Amino acid sequence: MIDGVIVKKLKVIPDERGRLMEILRSDDNFFEKFGQVYMTTAYPGVVKGWHYHKKQFDNMAVVRGTMKIVLYDSRKESASFGEINEIFAGIHNPVLVHIPPFVYHGFKCISADEAIVVNAPTEVYNYKEPDEYRLPAHDNDIPYKWDRKDG
Repeated sequence: MIDGVIVKKLKVIPDERGRLMEILRSDDNFFEKFGQVYMTTAYPGVVKGWHYHKKQFDNMAVVRGTMKIVLYDSRKESASFGEINEIFAGIHNPVLVHIPPFVYHGFKCISADEAIVVNAPTEVYNYKEPDEYRLPAHDNDIPYKWDRKDG
């Protein structure tokens, strides 16, 4: 696993009324601080990536559908420099992915329907000076292809 990345298995508590799933708690050992909470979606087959932050930690959970979340460690001083992680998150694998600054990340919807991600980053989005540094999803220097791996 990339240094500083944490994947927290989420517990789903069902009963006859529905279900409950805690995503992020202030007593989680990796909790930094609260910035805001937002949701983003992707339609089947759509890739949203790549980007990283210089200050912000992301805390992402897929609450509908399935996403392939991919991380790339671009930090030259990191013990895991150059490492890539694929995390399949969603209905069949409810996890929270904690992503530190300078780790590129993106995701691809791999479910048949639109997938929904809830993110609780440590910073508030600054519209005038966003802490967001982007690369194109497919044409870049990251050694990763978003294609299915079954050949």
